[in-house]
Amino acid sequence: MEFLKQITKPVFLLLLVLPVLIVGCSTDSEDVLPGITTTDADGSTSVDDATLTEVLASLPLDDLSVAESEGLLFMREEEKLAHDVYVAMFELGYSQVFDNISKSEQTHTDAILALLDRYDILDPVGNNPEGVFVNTDLQALYDALILQGSPSLINALYVGAEIEEIDIIDIQNLVDALEGNEDIALVYESLMKGSRNHLRAFVDNLAKQGVDYQPLHLSQEVYDAIINADIETN
Repeated sequence: MEFLKQITKPVFLLLLVLPVLIVGCSTDSEDVLPGITTTDADGSTSVDDATLTEVLASLPLDDLSVAESEGLLFMREEEKLAHDVYVAMFELGYSQVFDNISKSEQTHTDAILALLDRYDILDPVGNNPEGVFVNTDLQALYDALILQGSPSLINALYVGAEIEEIDIIDIQNLVDALEGNEDIALVYESLMKGSRNHLRAFVDNLAKQGVDYQPLHLSQEVYDAIINADIETN
């Protein structure tokens, strides 16, 4: 899958995406559907399960292509990866931000599970423990990020920012590839809003450590548009 190639090296596809799109993308129904996310003061952004259930029930169930099904499977584990890495970093005694955002990431992966259940797609996570993935690329990425983030708080915060960059790119690509599927678009775009907020949170925490983070995967233009915008609450 194309989005797997974006995990291990800088990606410049988003140079073609206007910053205003990635900072404030929305579904056609955003004005009539309630928001499915809540955002705390620190930027941790969660998907509200009860609201998500209500909203999904109001939307049509469209056919899925193979690529769209594969995208859901991938994103279910990618959101789990973010959760699992942040749990591991918090357990090392690092910043509270990892605990807060790991809890948000749990709601993100649960939101994808709701879509898998809605479309009768077998969940790749099942009862797998933290740090275990069916997707071998994500398994390798998890292992590498744990090694990279473990030595220090700054290393851990760098890992958090990089994960969110990757998430933004992968979700945007999946949104761009959708053919209808308003329910999936709504969830993806809500998750991407969360990733933008989480990126801001990690960059802010790095700044408090005297570190000026520079993007590893996003274009400078898109990164600047995200970082210079306020936390998204709606």
